[in-house]
Amino acid sequence: MTTTVPSTSRTGKVVLVTGASSGIGEATARLLAAAGHRVVLGARRADRVAAVAEEIRADGGTADHRELDVTDLAGVRAFVGAARESYGRVDVLVNNAGVMPLALLEELKVDEWNRMIDVNIRGVLHGIAAVLPVMREQGAGHIVNVASVAGHRVDPTAAVYCATKSAVRALSEGLRQESRDLRVTVVSPGLTRSELTDGISDLGMRAVAEDMMGIAIPAAAIGEAIVYAVNQPAEVDVNEIVVRPTAQS
Repeated sequence: MTTTVPSTSRTGKVVLVTGASSGIGEATARLLAAAGHRVVLGARRADRVAAVAEEIRADGGTADHRELDVTDLAGVRAFVGAARESYGRVDVLVNNAGVMPLALLEELKVDEWNRMIDVNIRGVLHGIAAVLPVMREQGAGHIVNVASVAGHRVDPTAAVYCATKSAVRALSEGLRQESRDLRVTVVSPGLTRSELTDGISDLGMRAVAEDMMGIAIPAAAIGEAIVYAVNQPAEVDVNEIVVRPTAQS
């Protein structure tokens, strides 16, 4: 992890963002930093996430980065531990990392099903497991879980993806009800410009998904929603936000 000494003039929160090398994660990290928060970026693609952090610093923000695979609990704990060592606390975790390899169930892409379960569900749980003890000790904290409109509906080819995002919403609501000193937010994006479609192995299915992206909104639209939730006062808990293109059914 690169180390940036926090400026005494910056009083923003310490915010960790997973899946921060592109798409919603990258946009969110940039917007949070621009709003005065100190961001710690994690992603599998070490070179990409390092470049994003460097650009944030060049723009006057405070940013660190670390290579991160959310399916590795020890790695997630190390990510959180390094952020706490650098800044003394962890105020917010944005559980954003996710994958979306769409396919009909009859295609029996079991490896892809397992990958979605590992990243989209287990990765969120790993994030919660890593920050919850820290936030309990602090007596405050905020966990933002990125779900999807797919967690509110089920579409053909997306059954497993929808199941994982429904699970994220259920986990978030359970955590919210168990918590009196933590804030919990679920953000459910609709069609958003990102690299999610790159993970679709069926080229025909990928073409269909990419064609739907003609009405997609920019990742920054989701980032703005996350910044809104993070910036609320401690006694205000924004529990769920759905952000989708006006043209999306």
